[in-house]
Amino acid sequence: MKVKGPLGFILITLFVSGLSWAQSASAPLTLEESIRTALERNLKLHSVKEGVMGSEFRRKAARADFFPKWTGQYGYTRYDDPITIGSSSSVNVPKDDGTKTVTISKTSRDSYLFGTSLVQNLFSGGSISANYRIEKLGVDLSRTNVETVKHDIVLQVRVGYFTILTTERFAEVARQAVKQFEAQLEVSKAFFEVGLIPKNDVLQAEVRLANARQAGIKAENEVALAKSAFNNFLRREINAPVTLVDILEYKPFSLNFEESLEEAFRRRPEIRAADISVDQAKEIVKIARSPFFPTVSLSGNYSKNSDEFYLNGDLKSERWNINALATFTLWEWGKTYYRVGESKVKVTQAEDAKTQLIDGITLEVKDDYLNMLVAEKNISVAEKSIEQAEENLRLNEERYKYQVATATDVLDAVVLLAQTRLNYYSALGNFNVAKAQLERSMGRMYP
Repeated sequence: MKVKGPLGFILITLFVSGLSWAQSASAPLTLEESIRTALERNLKLHSVKEGVMGSEFRRKAARADFFPKWTGQYGYTRYDDPITIGSSSSVNVPKDDGTKTVTISKTSRDSYLFGTSLVQNLFSGGSISANYRIEKLGVDLSRTNVETVKHDIVLQVRVGYFTILTTERFAEVARQAVKQFEAQLEVSKAFFEVGLIPKNDVLQAEVRLANARQAGIKAENEVALAKSAFNNFLRREINAPVTLVDILEYKPFSLNFEESLEEAFRRRPEIRAADISVDQAKEIVKIARSPFFPTVSLSGNYSKNSDEFYLNGDLKSERWNINALATFTLWEWGKTYYRVGESKVKVTQAEDAKTQLIDGITLEVKDDYLNMLVAEKNISVAEKSIEQAEENLRLNEERYKYQVATATDVLDAVVLLAQTRLNYYSALGNFNVAKAQLERSMGRMYP
């Protein structure tokens, strides 16, 4: 049956949309996509980015101190007795014996006053410029904090990603062990029915199978927990399905410890943040030292007084002035000196904190590098062990068929093979996690 018209178009559109949605929903998630999602949605990163904006506002506020300040005021006063507003005026009054000059004072009980002033700071001992540099360094510090948080997020995503892949391998090993125990149970039952083995061998196989199934349930639960934690960190729905591109593999690390440490000293944003903190502490010393110098400012003032609201009545007065003022504190009982001393102590503390940070980074890189080497060695050992364990199981199964080996030998061989595979995948997962941690301690950003 053919569908024509608008209804057919709508049905086709819905079908294509549903198909594309299903394809996108089932598409495996790459590590790069996971990192991008985390960086887009992480609230801590959003918060520190907002902190950069706040630092920019503080820098601009500090920059405003370089410019003049303009203030204005307007007021009204009602007096109980008239007061003189403006200047007195002289008029000629005719008299019988001639003309006489009389002074008339202009008075009113209402007084309106408007005043404005403009003040420009010319010199303040360097405190304004030092404060501006502190806020400017604060912007750099906030941006450095953003980079630090990004590095931490990338590491957490990588660890979560490899944790899921590792637990999935563990679950697969558990499923393989269950199948092997099931096969061995069938062989044991067949041998028991023909009287080749005692009932105890069948019971032992059943117990081992039950234990393997319990281990499988636990392994599947670990996978579910790892995926839920991963969804939570990426701020996805906690029960959303997670299918990852399998990149759990061994890729050797090319740098030695000294090269890794040198790169860490060059890249780590925490070291840049420590340098900025030292520079800020030095600027605080300049602010503390500024009272040793005079403060010089230039101001202009204008005022107008009248008995009318619009200040344009007959009774009014105007005045203006320009002031140049230098203020110098001659003696404050050593207060400025002691504040400078305290600020210098904070510089030393900031430098000590930087040294401690570098020592901590050195130990962190060393620890991560050694952990990676241990995991790397375990991978090669575990690979050889898997081959040996598989051969051991094959031989014991063959010997059991001819009743040369016992059921316990076969069951132990299955357990040994499963444990060897777990050791291999554990070493492989630990290597990738240790490598990610080492690259984080080196200040690298993945990818």
